[in-house]
Amino acid sequence: MKKNKPKTRKSASRRFKVTATGKIMRRVQNSRHLRIKKSKRAKRRYRQYVEVDGKYAKKIKQMFGLA
Repeated sequence: MKKNKPKTRKSASRRFKVTATGKIMRRVQNSRHLRIKKSKRAKRRYRQYVEVDGKYAKKIKQMFGLA
């Protein structure tokens, strides 16, 4: 018999991206509101994605069905 394919958690797929090399990328926090107080430099940095590392990356990969 055929095994079932693992389904991805949709909440994880909306929050995280997987690169071609297998890194997990996430958005930077504190970028949603109260932006007037923040410097232009900080606001620019919020646009970039940041790599998730450690045990969290492993857990997220499990949610994607990669680990």
